[in-house]
Amino acid sequence: MGGVEDDSEPASKRMKLSSRVLRGLANGSSHTEPVAGSSLDLMARPLPIEGGEEVIGSKGVIKRVEFVRIIAKALYSLGYEKSGARLEEESGIPLHSSVVNTFTQQIHDGLWDESVVTLHKIGLSDETLVKSASFLILEQKFLELLDQEKVMDALKTLRTEITPLCIKNSRVRELSSCIVSPSSRGPLNQSKANSARARSRSDLLEELQKLLPPSVMIPERRLEHLVEQALVLQRDACVFHNSIDKEMSLYTDHQCGKDQIPCRTLQILQSHNDEVWLVQFSHNGKYLASASNDRSAIIWEVDENGIVSLKHKLTGHQKPVSSVCWSPDDRQLLTCGVGETVRRWDVSSGECLHVYEKAGHGLISCAWFPDGKWICYGVSDRSICMCDLEGKEIECWKGQRTLSISDLEITSDGKLIISICRETAILLLDREAKYERWIEEQQTITSFSLSKDNRYLLVNLLNQEIHLWDIQGDLKLVAKYKGLKRSRFVIRSCFGGLNQAFVASGSEDSQVYIWHKGLSELIEPLPGHSGAVNCVSWNPANHHMLASASDDRTIRIWGLNELKTRHKGARSNGVHYCNGNGTS
Repeated sequence: MGGVEDDSEPASKRMKLSSRVLRGLANGSSHTEPVAGSSLDLMARPLPIEGGEEVIGSKGVIKRVEFVRIIAKALYSLGYEKSGARLEEESGIPLHSSVVNTFTQQIHDGLWDESVVTLHKIGLSDETLVKSASFLILEQKFLELLDQEKVMDALKTLRTEITPLCIKNSRVRELSSCIVSPSSRGPLNQSKANSARARSRSDLLEELQKLLPPSVMIPERRLEHLVEQALVLQRDACVFHNSIDKEMSLYTDHQCGKDQIPCRTLQILQSHNDEVWLVQFSHNGKYLASASNDRSAIIWEVDENGIVSLKHKLTGHQKPVSSVCWSPDDRQLLTCGVGETVRRWDVSSGECLHVYEKAGHGLISCAWFPDGKWICYGVSDRSICMCDLEGKEIECWKGQRTLSISDLEITSDGKLIISICRETAILLLDREAKYERWIEEQQTITSFSLSKDNRYLLVNLLNQEIHLWDIQGDLKLVAKYKGLKRSRFVIRSCFGGLNQAFVASGSEDSQVYIWHKGLSELIEPLPGHSGAVNCVSWNPANHHMLASASDDRTIRIWGLNELKTRHKGARSNGVHYCNGNGTS
């Protein structure tokens, strides 16, 4: 593949660049006797520590009282009433103070006035919090009175108890309308009706639980949350995690091996007659498109066993093919010749459906809008144009919108068009808001790649670095990937693997490089090609399949080491099946 600045090379080469009655919320019980403890303990104060140290664990960060209370909470939530009560008795650590137990029982029994009195005895220092909790309780009282058709009692509660709290005025007005216009609670106004019905008392307790400090009322499923959080953190810290069905166990720390990364050559595709500049899997992972200096593009088919075979060789371009783009439904493919035309192909038949041209100018990049009704292409005069499938121009953004050789991406909502507009800048054009932003780099930008969720942009630079930019909200550089070799060619990178947790790139040293996206850690280079690796593409439907395109005129299909090749040594249709060490 050619260089960035060498004018003797083709332009395309320059391009390659989260109580105990509360226990009943989970197990259905409605009443539990208070845990043994002083009846004078009406204030929620730090609970006494008995029979052990204040902290446990080798790191000294787990408070014993909190640990025991959370375990007790989990036992009750799981329905193990006797075990939870025994833990409280044996440890001497009550799940909740007696005042909290009394409070939750009063809520469950609908003793609204008593529960408000008890709420003030819990000892909460934040008066705003006390008012908010009181509002929830009195709102429930009001709505239940309406359900019982005790309208005058409900009105009295609204006027003398809820309104004097002087909070949530809009909600007070909504409650007032339930009395003034009872029909607002009926089926003709479903949204208002839902907000004007009394919730279950268990739901009220859960709302109060979210409002009160966790030291007073332990959140539901707190232990489960902590365990899940630990497992997720282990998974995210695992450099090699790349399998959706990889089992995680509480018995051991999670750790995957390199066997989850596609690092073995399974096939070598040899149907191009010159350097292969680009490869791209279809959205459904069933096809692979390749573009070459030989002025052709090829559609490859991926069968259910992961075997890749030639489907159509697309000819008709008069110059090297530098760009391909799959339609949203993968039924059509765009190809772009260097400074020439864009062609639209039918994937099933291989027929050319339309040729897009712009009088007096060449086209240098192409992209689909997400609805599949329009396409976008970059023009050699540095403009970007949008047209329908028949070529009728709909809109054109003139000025320095793209370079003479440039990548082009459109976000999945169709709002943002992304292009390299200067050697060191990428344009993010919001076509609806008519607003422009730029990513500014210090080095020459050679290519970029957009993540599936539209949040991240991989930017390849001439100084042998790949930068990861967060483009949601304020533009922010979040990671750098190093190790690949590049001096003059355009090398393309991609996101891939489970949840796009990896970054892969080609390199001028004939190797494929793979990093963990979040950790920026180089996993390993993959040897095998005999020329510069210009582009890589990770199959979005198969986290264990990767394709690479090289100046050695081949495309390599990479898979897992453990896979057994079904066609070892066979040759068919320009495809070699490999034994895994890079030889055929």
